[in-house]
Amino acid sequence: MNALRLATFLAALAAASGAYAQSAATTLGRPAGPTRQVDPKVPQPGQNGKIFPLGSSWVAVSLNGKPFTGERPSFKLDDQLRATGFSGCNTYATAAYPLREQGLAVGPFALTKRSCDKTVMAIEQAFLVALRSSAKWDIQGRNLIIQTQNGGELRLERSL
Repeated sequence: MNALRLATFLAALAAASGAYAQSAATTLGRPAGPTRQVDPKVPQPGQNGKIFPLGSSWVAVSLNGKPFTGERPSFKLDDQLRATGFSGCNTYATAAYPLREQGLAVGPFALTKRSCDKTVMAIEQAFLVALRSSAKWDIQGRNLIIQTQNGGELRLERSL
């Protein structure tokens, strides 16, 4: 008997709350449900044909036409806009934001504190400066090309 009363009470409560939500939405003059509009200034898939490939891993091929040798730096940007990778000696993490018109903004780096040979540290510094000063990006085949603000070019190749 108590179970029957509880079931009747819950059914009445559900009906009342649904009616209240419907009346509140129409009373406020807006439709029920999500009301977020898509910003027309932000590129959507299919507008420009190129959307930054979040979740892809990339390995550095060259910087300003000079190929990387030894253990090459890497770059990965996840769907939470966290970029991580190996910079030549240390690992790094940062925030990176694909912008309109294929722009790219990269925040300050958090780095591990390993010390390596001077030449490796110079390569690491050049890679990090190129990422931090990024301005534009493009995809050409299997390559991600990042143009820096001073006209340099960082070329990365998709990795597995």
